[in-house]
Formats: sequence, structure tokens, C-alpha cells
Amino acid sequence: MGVTPDFIDHLRRVMSVFGTVRPGYETVREAFAIGQEEDEGDAQLAVYRDGRLVVDLWSGSWSGDSAVILMSCTKGLMATCVHMLARQGRLDIDAAVQAYWPEFSSPDVTVRHLLTHSAGLPGFAKSTGIDARKILDWGACTDVLAASEPLWKPGTAYRYHALTFGHLVGEVIRRITGQTPGEFFRSSVAEPLGLALWVGLPADEEHRVAPIFSTNPLPGVDETLAQLASLGIDVNEPVLRTVMEDRQAGEGAESLFNRREGHAAEIPAANGIGNARSLARMYAALIGEVGGVRLLDPDQVAIAATPQTDGLPAAGAFAAIPTPNPLRFALGYEAPRPGNPMLGSTSFGHSGLGGRLAFGDPASGIAIGYTCTNGSWNVYEGADPRWLPWLAALGDL
Repeated sequence: MGVTPDFIDHLRRVMSVFGTVRPGYETVREAFAIGQEEDEGDAQLAVYRDGRLVVDLWSGSWSGDSAVILMSCTKGLMATCVHMLARQGRLDIDAAVQAYWPEFSSPDVTVRHLLTHSAGLPGFAKSTGIDARKILDWGACTDVLAASEPLWKPGTAYRYHALTFGHLVGEVIRRITGQTPGEFFRSSVAEPLGLALWVGLPADEEHRVAPIFSTNPLPGVDETLAQLASLGIDVNEPVLRTVMEDRQAGEGAESLFNRREGHAAEIPAANGIGNARSLARMYAALIGEVGGVRLLDPDQVAIAATPQTDGLPAAGAFAAIPTPNPLRFALGYEAPRPGNPMLGSTSFGHSGLGGRLAFGDPASGIAIGYTCTNGSWNVYEGADPRWLPWLAALGDL
């Protein structure tokens, strides 16, 4: 029997991917290759199941040890720190932020509100003076947030706290532990598990980091405002205006993410650095035991993964903006949605701007890390097409 074109295509795809899979996971290897066929960048995919690494793959010029900026996957690292402090009895998720951070001005904001993006502090307004450079100044950012009044009654609406999440949650961690959020994550999570995962990258690890780029950037702020105005949206409404001004600061901060100063700083909403193996291993240790380490008990995982924002309206003018793939939040993690289905209703984790993804699924025992250099995923357009083949392959196992 001759070699068929389908077999040649199969062989070409598989040979474009490096790494290993355990027996029974060969379909995941081919699915990863299919997902990367049109990608102009490099990527990694790692899968743990029941505490064992079963898929360890990469494409392009990368290796499995390479690292990259994780964007908002970093929020999942911070959520893990919060739940570990709760496990230790050092933090009450329903306590007022003021209990840990006395200078914080609003008595109505709780730690739960921070974790669920319902605190009413969704961004750094231009008037605060926090721009792309000031994002690197921890004290300046936390002083601004401590003095800010919520833009809505906490807990009554939600809007993604894209940058402020990290400083809000991170300052609570710092006040309780005496360590920066990156230091606490390193000593309590990364070192016990042997993770190549940092918030605040040491200089001697800089050689690992691959530069990021995007072949499909999001529309700029001016273009977005013009589109919203054409829909009759009030672009001067305070929540919308603050979020757009914060996004401008964020766009400037992204230019730092290919520079040493942007790697060394702690921006715990966005600048975690690591690889897919380490992301998957962390979530594996959340949902089970890995190398003798388990980060949370099953009951705590169930609490952390329970959706919190279903039924809450979008804040301010965002309530009037059509959103086909609205974000859903558990306690610091994302909950599954059409734009980030993970492995179904029992999964929890966090995506990152452009297509980075990490999550755990207690029902199947699967934990996943996916990293990429090309941030081509548009969060508003549905799930990243690079994810879908291997998510389907894993769902069939």
C-alpha cells in the first residue's frame, strides 16, 4: 500500500513538534501540532494527570525549559497564594481589606471583592499619575489604590481589574507575610514544587526568556472609544473612562515586557514568567499531590473554583456594551466560559493576554499549561483556535 497524502500531512505535523508524551496521549501530540500549524511563534504544552507529567511538548525554536511572560496567567499564581494563606488561617477571604492594610481607605471592600473583580477599583485613572513607567513603582501604585474610592458599591457589579488586581491582592499578601507577593510565591509554591516560575525574575534566569509579539493585536484605545461612541455609549462614564485610561497605561507597560526592567519588577497581574511545565505542575498540586506536595485540600479547591460573578451585572457603561464572551470569575481564578472552555464546568484557572493558558480540572485529574510567544488570541473573539484541537483530544481520553 502506498504512502497517502493524509499520512504525509500527519508525519509533517508530528515532526514539527518536539518533546514527549506518555502512551495513550499520542493524539494530544498531533492535536498540538495542528493547533500550531498557522502560528508564527513558538509554543509549549504540558499536561499533568493524577500528579504525573503525561504531555511535555514544544514547537519552533523553543525548548521545554524556555520561559515567557505569562500575562494574566499571573493572576492565578496570586490567587493560589491567597488561598494558601487562607488554608494557614492567616487570611479570611470575607474580611475587610483594611484588616490587613490599615491605610486602605474603603471599609466596604473585602478580600473576596478583590478576588472577584467586584471591588470597584478597575484601573489606574490618568489623574493618578500611574503610567507605564510608574507601574514598576510598587509603593506609588499601592498608595494610589489605598487612597481611591470604589467606582461602584463593592460586590454589586464587576469589571475586570486588569492591572490593579495584582497590586491589590499583592499588597494584602505583603502585609500578612512581610514578603513581596513574588517572594511569597517563590518560597511557598515555586520552591517546594521545583517550578521555573517567577514574579520578579532573577537576573541569572534572564537567559531563559523568549521575546513576545502579536500578529493580531487588540484595537487601540482611540479606535475602541470611537467604536463605542458610534453605538451611543457614553465614553466619559467614570468606569469606562477609568478602564480605558488604565488600558493605555497597560499598553505602555507591555513594551517593558521584552526588557530586563519589565522582567525584574513585580507586576503581579501580568508579568509572571515561566514555562508550561511549571504552570501545569502548579495546578496539578492544587487539585492533587505532586512529588509529595499538595497546595490546597479538596474542600478548599471546591470553594476557590466556585463561580462568583454569575448574576452580577457589568459595571458602569459596560452594562450597555454587547459582550458575546463575558468573563466569569471564581475566587481569583477564571471560571469556564465559551471564550475559555477549559475542560468543562469543573475546571478553574486563568488565561493570559494573547493566548497563554493554565488551569486544573479536579473531575478528570488533568492540569494544563500552555505558553506562546505570539500573543495572537483576541479574548473578544472566542476561544483561541490553537487551544481547541488539544482540548478536544484531552476531552476524548
